[in-house]
Amino acid sequence: MNRLFLITVILLLALGALPLPLEAQEPLKSAEEEYYDFLSLLDLTKRPTLGYRTLSDSVWAVSPGVRHPWDGLNLGRTHKWSDSIALRVYGPELFVSFNTAAPYGYYDGALWQGRGLNTSLSAGVRLEVYGFDLTFKPQLSFSQNLGFDIMPSVMPNETNPNKYGYFWGYGIDAPQRFGDLPFLVYDWGDSEIRYTWKTLTIGFGTQTIWLGPARINPILHSNNAPAYPKFDIGLRRQSVTIPWLDWYIGDFEARVWIGRLTESDYFDNDTSNDNTMFHGFSFAYAPSFISGLTLMVNRVCLVPWKAENLKYMFPSDDNTYEDQKASFGLSWVFPQVGFEIYGELGIDDYVGGWLPGYIRHPFHTTVYTAGLRKSFNILPKKQIYGELVFEFNWMEMTQDFQFQWPYSFYFHHINRHGYTNKGQILGNPISPGGNAQYLGFKFYYPKGDTLLFISRANPDNNYLYGKAVGVSVADNELNRKYHSSFKADFSLGIDTLYALSSALMVSGGLVYNLLINPEYIKAEGYTNNYLYNFSVRLGLNLKL
Repeated sequence: MNRLFLITVILLLALGALPLPLEAQEPLKSAEEEYYDFLSLLDLTKRPTLGYRTLSDSVWAVSPGVRHPWDGLNLGRTHKWSDSIALRVYGPELFVSFNTAAPYGYYDGALWQGRGLNTSLSAGVRLEVYGFDLTFKPQLSFSQNLGFDIMPSVMPNETNPNKYGYFWGYGIDAPQRFGDLPFLVYDWGDSEIRYTWKTLTIGFGTQTIWLGPARINPILHSNNAPAYPKFDIGLRRQSVTIPWLDWYIGDFEARVWIGRLTESDYFDNDTSNDNTMFHGFSFAYAPSFISGLTLMVNRVCLVPWKAENLKYMFPSDDNTYEDQKASFGLSWVFPQVGFEIYGELGIDDYVGGWLPGYIRHPFHTTVYTAGLRKSFNILPKKQIYGELVFEFNWMEMTQDFQFQWPYSFYFHHINRHGYTNKGQILGNPISPGGNAQYLGFKFYYPKGDTLLFISRANPDNNYLYGKAVGVSVADNELNRKYHSSFKADFSLGIDTLYALSSALMVSGGLVYNLLINPEYIKAEGYTNNYLYNFSVRLGLNLKL
């Protein structure tokens, strides 16, 4: 009976028999979410969140009668029977990529886009009933996982016998390759159970999180890694007015969560450390007296999975077992001219000595991301617009570690999994120990969009900087061996999305990906090694 009911509902949706939509909730980094966010730059809609985003929180709406490039397309709809009962169907959505020489691809959940063929299939349904939201949106992914040259792992010993592990530092579970066979992964994806009363919300599930203002390289959290189970409670974006004074002071947003991270199959054989407890806190404020400005603060903490470590939900200066990180961000939007600037400063643990320590060295363990966006009215009468995005990211270790030990923001000597879940980094996977720059221009038009982009990155300069810690440079050996050995990742690409009908969208892309010194060594007699990779991407998205 339940299956028959679901099939009937889907058929009704396809035939357009249900009431017209009023709003839409979009998955992270989807074409629809990025399009709505572009409309907010044009002041045609309002961002539903301030600094903490999940599928459930990303509730967008455009007022009836407002003209915009995609107003004739089905962007995904919430169909309402009444004020208390609604349904949303997601997908099905298919993504396929092929990498000719090396892994390439990020922010794709449980999918690992290794060398060869990679596919991801996602579909789901969301039911809202009297304040309860029931979302089931799993992800099924496949990686052909063809072989490519990897660096010698530091892991192969009696305790950590895996040859696919990371190539420096014991403090991170980030395999260079996930075994030597093709593999299939089922992931719960953006599934959860949630109850919301006004803006107070409580949920349990696996929806991925995007923290902070960054568009390309968020510091603390993204949808790059597989989903993990978590419990959260907090306030969605809420306008606050002081009683009696009738003074609107701005919008607030706050969320607290506890999650459970899992070790990959390519780390160690110690079953006692397979899980990590993840505490998170996010707070954002958009003041009423500075239009368009949003300020954010985020804090996370990783500890071993033990009941007594629930106390680390709150900040602590006891670093016996914990790995705490924080970030401070801002976004300032000027919709009158279609312009946004944003930035985020991350810090790992605390400086010793507190106030005197921060006065002495305020930049200890800091990393940062800064960026800007600008809209362009190319042919407004034909609904053709443009969006420019530039972002600069810096994740390298600060200079004071030359007096201590090799270090990287996502590593930790106690919580040896590092900042990962099932072997993939939770935050920025493009330059986790280096730096990155991105420049992209996207055209929006009535039938879709086209993105042209160029980017470069040093994935892990910390690996080379660590070679100099505690070593003399008097004989010039470090210079000869490592100065020209920095690994670089250069990409030039095009992605396009086109609507074959109001409910069916296809996408495709081609990226030229050049890797210089992919193994941090130079060829004998040459300045650098080169690896030429091409990434072909195809997608299909059906809207019901």
